[in-house]
Amino acid sequence: MKLKHIPQLLGFNKKAKRYGYVVKEFNLQDYGLLRYAQWQHPSETPKEISRQMVEQHKQFIQEGDFCIDIGAHTGDTTLPMALAAGTTGLTLALEPNPYVFPVLEKNVRLNRDKTNIVPLLAAAAQADGEMEFEYSDAGFCNGGRHENISVLTHGHVFKLSVWGIDIARELQQDFAPWLPKLRFIKTDAEGYDLYILQTLKDIISTYRPYIKSEVYKKSSATYRQQLLSFMKEMGYSVYHIGEEPFTTDIEVTAANVMDWQHYDIFCIPPKGSRPA
Repeated sequence: MKLKHIPQLLGFNKKAKRYGYVVKEFNLQDYGLLRYAQWQHPSETPKEISRQMVEQHKQFIQEGDFCIDIGAHTGDTTLPMALAAGTTGLTLALEPNPYVFPVLEKNVRLNRDKTNIVPLLAAAAQADGEMEFEYSDAGFCNGGRHENISVLTHGHVFKLSVWGIDIARELQQDFAPWLPKLRFIKTDAEGYDLYILQTLKDIISTYRPYIKSEVYKKSSATYRQQLLSFMKEMGYSVYHIGEEPFTTDIEVTAANVMDWQHYDIFCIPPKGSRPA
């Protein structure tokens, strides 16, 4: 944790800051012109979306598929997924942070002619209710639910109360017709990813989607082993992503989960396991 954050840790909170966006355009050739709202938070990196990104997603996502983006942020990962699934598919984008959610909504509105996205202001959780997230600044750019990680370790001292939903129940109640088409799940939850996936275990076991998940830099060896075991027990092969979005280089094993500080994994279901 940085020394400048000690006042916030002691309860002396800064006034929350809000930032707007500017709209950029990307020529995706066969996929048309994509318009993208770039969040103007000073810690937000400039985002680029390319035709190659969409085509890489299309290796795993087909027209008409159902995709879920958990931790959608501004929608920079949502849009390539949604473009791959097309207007006949559906992409559910969950983002609990009310400071960035308007940017996600704007990106949905900007691209309605070529995507079908449902943005949801909520965190994926095990039960409905308020949750406390922690962020690294008063503009709430980088953060999440740092389950079982000390604030002295993760260093995110700006607290934000968000609404969590029982994600498994939400899918079964409101998206039941889409579940047989579930092809892809992405999680980016700052070390809460395992707990989200555990909540979705029955759905994952039944529909066998591809899964891309974050391994947070402050997560322990025990947590990483548990995440790996969870996927392996369901028959998934787990790979380290060497280059975004899906270039895999090394299979993740119990022996190498700590070889990288912060990384994403790509989990591939066993062949022939998806329902017809």
